[in-house]
Amino acid sequence: MLDSTLALVASFDSQGDGEAVKSRELILALLQSSPQPFSRSTYTPGHITCTGMVLNPARDRVLLVHHKRLDRWLLPGGHVEAEDRSPEESARREVVEETGAQLASEPGVLLNVDVHAIPPKKGEPLHLHHDLIWGLQALAEDFVCSEESRAVAWCGLDEFDRYELPAPIRRAVERSLRRS
Repeated sequence: MLDSTLALVASFDSQGDGEAVKSRELILALLQSSPQPFSRSTYTPGHITCTGMVLNPARDRVLLVHHKRLDRWLLPGGHVEAEDRSPEESARREVVEETGAQLASEPGVLLNVDVHAIPPKKGEPLHLHHDLIWGLQALAEDFVCSEESRAVAWCGLDEFDRYELPAPIRRAVERSLRRS
């Protein structure tokens, strides 16, 4: 998975987004220098995570989870597991685990890259998530709320401020809609 992820990130077009350019550089450095870049227990310089930016069938809402520990609305996503064959597969698994969403089978698209800090918790120091954000399509608007979340919601494209979505998520949605 390392070689294909390196090639994927190296070919990512940041479209002039300075934050994505810097995140891309950091992710490439992690992939090239860390002995275990996909291990959730690699805290220095961090590890790869995968996120799903899921649009509803009408492509006018995005699926969000209200993360319990971080106490904020985010896209569903998380750590790469040993059985995941690709970052996209990891993102799909996380979406299904966290929301129960039914996803279309067509391939996802790497929409954004984002390196961000995760606060310390028991047994884990402050560390960086080197996140790969995948554009995915839902087949229906049904969902369930997992134990990791306080709530799940479909966020309208005009509701980003209400949900206080960070800029990397907004940019991922914009890139997905431009691809339509």
